[in-house]
Amino acid sequence: MANATAVAYVYKGVDSKGNKVEGEISGSNPALIKAQLRRQGIIANRVQKKPKPLFGGNKKIKPADIALFTRQLATMMKAGVPLVQSFEIVADGLENEGVKQLVYKIRDEVASGTSFADSLRKHPLYFDNLFCNLVASGEQSGSLETMLARIATYKEKTEQLKAKIKKAMTYPIAVIVVAIVVTSILLIKVVPQFAETFSSFGAELPAFTRLVVGMSEWMQANWFIALITALVSIGGTIEARKRNKKVAEFFDRLVLKLPILGMITYNSIAARFARTLSTTFAAGVPLIDALKSVAGATGNSVYEEATLKIRDAVATGIPLNGALRASGIYPSMLVQMAAIGEESGALDDMLGKAADFYEEAVDNMVDNLTTLLEPMIMAVLGILVGGLMIAMYLPIFQLGQVV
Repeated sequence: MANATAVAYVYKGVDSKGNKVEGEISGSNPALIKAQLRRQGIIANRVQKKPKPLFGGNKKIKPADIALFTRQLATMMKAGVPLVQSFEIVADGLENEGVKQLVYKIRDEVASGTSFADSLRKHPLYFDNLFCNLVASGEQSGSLETMLARIATYKEKTEQLKAKIKKAMTYPIAVIVVAIVVTSILLIKVVPQFAETFSSFGAELPAFTRLVVGMSEWMQANWFIALITALVSIGGTIEARKRNKKVAEFFDRLVLKLPILGMITYNSIAARFARTLSTTFAAGVPLIDALKSVAGATGNSVYEEATLKIRDAVATGIPLNGALRASGIYPSMLVQMAAIGEESGALDDMLGKAADFYEEAVDNMVDNLTTLLEPMIMAVLGILVGGLMIAMYLPIFQLGQVV
């Protein structure tokens, strides 16, 4: 029978020397907590569940948290610590309460006789099929600690790559958002002050100034509608991309065609393909099954479909490098590395090297994009603010010429 899920308790009591002590401990119920404390020489006078904070309770469990858990578990097992005890040690060191409770649940399931892989499959929100299949492979081969180390490396590399892509995408979005916010503030708050002054001139305003004043009047009257429309449009687009395959494919193709960002995305897909296939193949997963996992890991519907076609081609007996070359969608260097790996019998090693190469390429591109966009932000804001200021001062300049 499975143990009850451990929760955090706080206690107060006295130690063997009569000193007052208090602290925090995890356990299933107060009675077991008191017994555990007695074994440590502490007589507990009060044991109660740790109160949850009013704000900021359990943090959301992120992929980075799962990567950290996997790395720590692999380290414990390599040190010779039994699996169930490894769960307890790792859980005690975790700061995220949500991850801690998840680890305790998995520990209780494993302690009751359920396999580690089957315990993970009960939590598909945090452990995908690839993760579970690799753990199952490690359990069957008796090399679970080695497999966990490989999974941890894979998860860490994947999260690092995602962080780089987010960094690359954040900069252009930041430029656009800052430009829109600054322009809106100027149109709603600053331009009306000038327009009120211009109304006393009694002369026709320059065309550029009339255009800016007209935009200002429209923004003052419709800024709320414009804001709601923008938010609904963005939210609708995101939902449509999640729910509609054709919409997702359209945006995935669009991203690939963008300057700089398209090349970053292209290299990141190649890196994910190589890294995932290297990890799964090294774990002993058959190539055809591995390619199915790789397809979902590419993160792009266009490449997912292409990878599934490559899997079908490999299933008919075509070598991997031949199927990659026939697809015409993956870079030639990746195809050549796959060919060398197949010929030498070291496919996982060659694909790992290819993944390192493309991850480094993404890193360099993101750094270059960051360096390029820093002056661009200043230039864009300068043009917007400067243009608005010129439009406002043109009537004053013309008045000075008349006088």
